[in-house]
Amino acid sequence: MRGAALAAAVVSAWCFGFSGTAAKFVGEIGLTPLQAVWVRMAGAAVLLAVILAVVRPSALRVPRGQGPFFAVYALVAVAGVQALFFLAITRLPVGVVLLLEYSSPVMVVLWVRFVRRLRLPRAAYGGAAIVVAGLCVVVEVWHGLALDGIGLTLGLVAAACCAGYFLMSDAYSADVEPVGLITWGLAGAALVLTPLASPWQIPWASFGDAVTLSGLTVPAMLPTVVLIAVATVVAYVTGVYAVRRLSAAIGSTFASLEVVTGSVVAWFLLREHLGVPQIVGGAIVLGGALLAQSATAGVSRTTEVPAAQRASSPAESTALSRSLASRARAAATEGDA
Repeated sequence: MRGAALAAAVVSAWCFGFSGTAAKFVGEIGLTPLQAVWVRMAGAAVLLAVILAVVRPSALRVPRGQGPFFAVYALVAVAGVQALFFLAITRLPVGVVLLLEYSSPVMVVLWVRFVRRLRLPRAAYGGAAIVVAGLCVVVEVWHGLALDGIGLTLGLVAAACCAGYFLMSDAYSADVEPVGLITWGLAGAALVLTPLASPWQIPWASFGDAVTLSGLTVPAMLPTVVLIAVATVVAYVTGVYAVRRLSAAIGSTFASLEVVTGSVVAWFLLREHLGVPQIVGGAIVLGGALLAQSATAGVSRTTEVPAAQRASSPAESTALSRSLASRARAAATEGDA
């Protein structure tokens, strides 16, 4: 079972790795970045909804009182991450944007420390510092930021939304079906982006043509199907399967493989060769991100509530929350010792 979960995690990372390259091909059809995001979100939402309606209809139920959480999840964790990522790759290489996006563990560390007010092991802060140093190498600060400033900003804001995704994925209640949350998140993202993407202006006839990018010519529908079915539906479903069977630290570690897989796919299909600073800086960013993410996951595990200890009333919930917070701080203090 563990082997299957690890395999699913690797498959998920590879599938997500096709996102940037497929999006660039779709953009060559004549779609704006936001229109490409809309096609991806809407197409994946419809496909997942149909599959769940047939296989597991109960997964599509939104638990009572969870509507606002689903809405914020759709806006930040799905629409924000995807739209900003697609906009960023129009100005920067896919691999660089992925590196920027996976600086999100640093933001998670800062949120947990200063908003949740939980002390973290020193490894978390060390990892955050390493990520910042790696990003300085990636953007070549000694040249006054060699990369496009707007693309850099978009990539970092995408990282903030990605941090929101990790934080919200840690916060939903036990009665929420993960795949159902993803489905409604995709649908909600498509709805939010509709007035911005203007899907009625999409040149739909162009999907029947061929598209050429970096000397490679393919039917326009091929990258579109890959973007919807592979880089979204299969990627999310296998990712959920893996995370539900592995620890948060291991799941996050394998998720970071998207940086490598995305760069490899772009290298082979788009000939986007990264320079030495980007490769070296990327390795540093990955190392720091994994260190910070693992440390944060360690604290998260100290706050998990066993099924037998779940509170049955608001008063019990408050008392239990305070107790868990105290235990988390104690565990973190021991980690600092």
